[in-house]
Amino acid sequence: MHDELRAALAGLLDGLPPKQAAQAVDRLIANYRGRTPTDVPVLRDRADVAAYAAYRMPATFAAVRAALTAFADRVPDWSPATHVDIGGGTGAATWAAAATWDGHRSTVLDWAQPALDLGRELADGVLPETRWQRQVIGEGLTVPAGTDLVTVSYVLGELTEAARRAVVDAAAAAQAVVLIEPGTPDGYLRIREARDRLIGAGLRIVAPCPHGGACPIVPGDDWCHLSARVSRSSLHRQVKGGSLPYEDEKFSYVAATTLPATPAPARIVRKPQLRKGQVLLDLCTAEEGLRRDTVTKRHGDRYREARDASWGDAWPRS
Repeated sequence: MHDELRAALAGLLDGLPPKQAAQAVDRLIANYRGRTPTDVPVLRDRADVAAYAAYRMPATFAAVRAALTAFADRVPDWSPATHVDIGGGTGAATWAAAATWDGHRSTVLDWAQPALDLGRELADGVLPETRWQRQVIGEGLTVPAGTDLVTVSYVLGELTEAARRAVVDAAAAAQAVVLIEPGTPDGYLRIREARDRLIGAGLRIVAPCPHGGACPIVPGDDWCHLSARVSRSSLHRQVKGGSLPYEDEKFSYVAATTLPATPAPARIVRKPQLRKGQVLLDLCTAEEGLRRDTVTKRHGDRYREARDASWGDAWPRS
């Protein structure tokens, strides 16, 4: 699915001056990082949308796919029949949902018609069971009764406080909710606030947290975030430059459900540190909060498992 998305994005900026694309990206990044909450669409015209899609869609896809995969691991016998992507713009989360499950119908809600138009164009022939619907993202928003899955990715930081609460409350009506924000201190705080609202609405937290209790992180001291690696295409370099063939997308997320799902016993919350004959794992656990485990060769299979473990994995992995 990632290759199909990359193919759909190819040639997107043909005819758009590089300087104009770069300026659009700079402005959009400021909004994406949550510095300018607003009550109007961030994506204003075709140039904005093309620049956003070229620069952000692969990274958004990777982050959402990682979050959805972590959720799917906790409900292996479940798949959604209906999916609503709130504030979905050009549809990166819808591509990620299609890469995670088969056979569902998606509806992308966004208030920027240029984003919806481009999303429909990119998805043509690849995501046929997708509706693109203009919708104000904020107070008064609802999702259809019986919706199985709602995603909200990189949206909450663009909204006013009242609109954020309204969006999370609307999402909480679904059977499963996955919210993703940038992996910044502010993005984490928005996810933390949303997590509390989902718990208050009666949903069960299943990822990344191994519990539904209070987050053990002290705000201001640290923040919970994960990382997804994204290959940089020539299109990406055209828009924003960069010499490395990849980038690491940092993101924060929470997945909650009404299903009878059980979270992982623990989650690896930092990149594992490999030492001679040992692996250091920083974990968030259900019973002890944040904890560091040292796994050595004498642990046998567990040591080999630890050496293959990644930031964000459930622990133990088997």
